[in-house]
Amino acid sequence: MLGQRLRALRQEQRETLAETAGRAGLSPQYLSEIERGRKEPSSEMIAALAGALGTTLIGLTEQVAGDLRRQRAISLARAARPHASGPRASGPVLLSLAA
Repeated sequence: MLGQRLRALRQEQRETLAETAGRAGLSPQYLSEIERGRKEPSSEMIAALAGALGTTLIGLTEQVAGDLRRQRAISLARAARPHASGPRASGPVLLSLAA
């Protein structure tokens, strides 16, 4: 989720990987891997990226937490819905037990 949020912030500012990575002090390739969820950056790296994107570490953390809450709510809502492809009960279901 962190990588997705970083990419969204960068794209909202219409910046390239190279521009944001340069201000944060890392390579565009490394930033790309962070955005795709392939690398786990240190807290110092996350703070540098937040600053490069015009926010704070706390602000970025709050945004990611909000993203996670929304994603969880969507997942819970989907899990609570009956499956469209599954059987639908139109009335009482009777079971017969044979001895």
